[in-house]
Amino acid sequence: MVKADLIAKVAEIGITKKQAGEVVNAFVDAIKDALAKGDKVSLIGFGTFSVKERAAREGRNPRTGKKIKIAKKTVPTFKPGKELKDSVA
Repeated sequence: MVKADLIAKVAEIGITKKQAGEVVNAFVDAIKDALAKGDKVSLIGFGTFSVKERAAREGRNPRTGKKIKIAKKTVPTFKPGKELKDSVA
């Protein structure tokens, strides 16, 4: 499923695809804004979006085998909720 498919699915509740697109975009933007502030976004039954910091580490260039330093960085993470896990299993 891609974003256009999700918009079409949301539009099935009786709104236009344009309105559904605005809803989906607003939802995604709200999650992005919360994560940018360092907040968690918990959707009971679905899962939790959060931000995690990866420590600096040493890696290897796969082409040359030479050791390189990988800087620390902040990455978004998602932990699925129990209902989501159960629906997939």
